[in-house]
Amino acid sequence: MSARFTIKKLGAQGDGIAETESGEMFIPFTLPGEIVTAARERDRAALMAVLEASPLRIEPACRHFTECGGCALQHFEAEAYRQWKRDKVVHALKGIDCNIDELVACAPHTRRRVVLAARRTDTGMLLGFNRHLSPEIISISECPISLPEIVAALDRLRALADLICATTKSFRMAVTVTGSGLDVAVHESGKLGEHQRRIASNFVLAQGFARLSIDDEIVIEPRKPVVMFGSVAVAVPPGAFLQATEAAEQAMAEIVGTHLRRAKKVADLFAGCGSFALRLAAKSEVHAVEGDAAALSALDRGARFASGLKRVTGERRDLFRRPLTFKELNAFDGLVFDPPRAGAEDQSKQIARSDVPLVAAVSCNPVTLARDLRILIDGGYQLKSVTPIDQFLWSPHVEAVALLEKPRRRHG
Repeated sequence: MSARFTIKKLGAQGDGIAETESGEMFIPFTLPGEIVTAARERDRAALMAVLEASPLRIEPACRHFTECGGCALQHFEAEAYRQWKRDKVVHALKGIDCNIDELVACAPHTRRRVVLAARRTDTGMLLGFNRHLSPEIISISECPISLPEIVAALDRLRALADLICATTKSFRMAVTVTGSGLDVAVHESGKLGEHQRRIASNFVLAQGFARLSIDDEIVIEPRKPVVMFGSVAVAVPPGAFLQATEAAEQAMAEIVGTHLRRAKKVADLFAGCGSFALRLAAKSEVHAVEGDAAALSALDRGARFASGLKRVTGERRDLFRRPLTFKELNAFDGLVFDPPRAGAEDQSKQIARSDVPLVAAVSCNPVTLARDLRILIDGGYQLKSVTPIDQFLWSPHVEAVALLEKPRRRHG
């Protein structure tokens, strides 16, 4: 049954929030000030109609918007959307005295890595994104966040999904644009027989894809998928973590690099395949610490085959279970850490006790960033700036780079 609601504000996930007698009601694809009708289901409601639209409501960029759950905010005017994104960081860091810069914006058609959902049905292979808060897959024919190379390959990727599907369930297909072509990493598509593998391999060759892997096992790799970190070429492993857009990665790297430019020895914690380490190595000796063996190996190979870099060393270590101690960190005069969404609480406690004078904290979760920054500030660090970066366009996610300094204590 539908009812009438007035939207008061936007929630953290980009849903409109209406106040009701029984509490807050979350209504996706609405904006503050709008009067809408929506079908209620507990504390959520599905939008039926917008009776009075906000002046900030615009025409969405994609025909799949509101069906496909990939984007939450295509209906939001660009400047207001960017202000909302920056405000997410401001709100998370409330109580911490700091300068928060303007948001680094994200352009459409720049996402280089997407994770598609696929499932075989009676009517054919579905390939697209899940409906908002639903396991249902919406088959897509366009995607204005993604690089044109991904959109142009959707039909061929759907055909490949059909060739490798050995399950009745849905499975994931991560597609990354690399310098050598598309890298396709599939998960949970079922066990392939030899005949299926041969057919899929021939298809990959014919389509010019760089690689097909299934559950991290390479099925065929006509060309090593290569990405550039600054001037360094890195052959990334299957399913490797990469920043979603090259422009955002470059922006983050420039902010971090400028802050650490005086450091002779730098530690890069949660280093991944080396997006920071290999750029920083142009000016500083770098010790890269990463828990994933394949990522660390890719970073090491990239460093060994590059020219003009200072010394780069690598260490495989689970920084959640065994963070670098403050005594180990005192060997460095600069540090960058870029943990997963959970943040780096235990590692931050060790950094806080250290003498490292220059620290850059990179985060995809403003809430855990705020917690980690509080630990560092309580340990004597001064927070110099925070830069919000939008690399997940029209989604509620926002990155941030925080720069900190601590006067170095004299020993003796």
